[in-house]
Amino acid sequence: MEFSESLHTIVTKRYSCRTYRQEKLSDDDRLELEAYMDDVPVPPFGSNVRLQLKAASPDDEKSLQNLGTYGVIRNPAGFIVGAVGEGEKNLEDFGFIMEHLILFATDMDLGTCWLGGTFSRSAFAGAIGLRHDELLPAVVSVGYPAKKKSMMDAMIRFSAGSNRRKPWEELFFDGSFHGRLDQAGAGMYADALEMVRRAPSASNKQPWRVVRSSDDSFHFYLDRTQGYSGSSKKLFGLLDLQRVDMGIAMCHFQRAADEMDLNGSWITDPESPLPGENREYLVSWKST
Repeated sequence: MEFSESLHTIVTKRYSCRTYRQEKLSDDDRLELEAYMDDVPVPPFGSNVRLQLKAASPDDEKSLQNLGTYGVIRNPAGFIVGAVGEGEKNLEDFGFIMEHLILFATDMDLGTCWLGGTFSRSAFAGAIGLRHDELLPAVVSVGYPAKKKSMMDAMIRFSAGSNRRKPWEELFFDGSFHGRLDQAGAGMYADALEMVRRAPSASNKQPWRVVRSSDDSFHFYLDRTQGYSGSSKKLFGLLDLQRVDMGIAMCHFQRAADEMDLNGSWITDPESPLPGENREYLVSWKST
């Protein structure tokens, strides 16, 4: 399904909405979301991602009460719950698919919020019927945004620095990690990289780094936040959310490239630039 607005407009409009109006999803909106779940793109690494929309209905108003979010989310109309099968790059595929859904929901004027640690994992696992060979990395709240944010919402946004993004010179490189890539130098891919820069990430850490080669290949790396993944797992029993973040960045890049008719595909490039300390090579976009 195509979006009704440009990706730039949708990404600019989207924010982590934690406070919703006390209003159930309309039948039309629920059906439209569920239809898109059946029409999401194939993820880059071919993982099996299973999606369900858990929304309250007039005859089952208490159906969301057991799906706890520790007071972080107020009055959600529902949750998008996703499970992913086992695989080497399964978390990246999960982020890729779920972000497509978030962009589509934003285009519908719905509010959404990624939840990686502040939700009852066991309750949501039960709600989706999580299988022994599946993982539940995150869920997404959805609903109609309230005009006034809660105090909790404001505090979380402030502590995460949600309105701050790293500058280009910290994220994008030319030829190797020794060369800086600016918007003018990125040419026709400048908008695609800007959409990566504006992508959401856990605690707004923005762990992606991208190196452009002379043939307009773009090499994606995970630049790990030191201590972040380990401390998160210790506190919440989380999966590796920074790998989910990489899938989100890939979603933004590919969606922008598709919108501008910049043909290409995801490949593993053995000649990708050396990553350096604390960086892990993930994948490359090869222009065609």
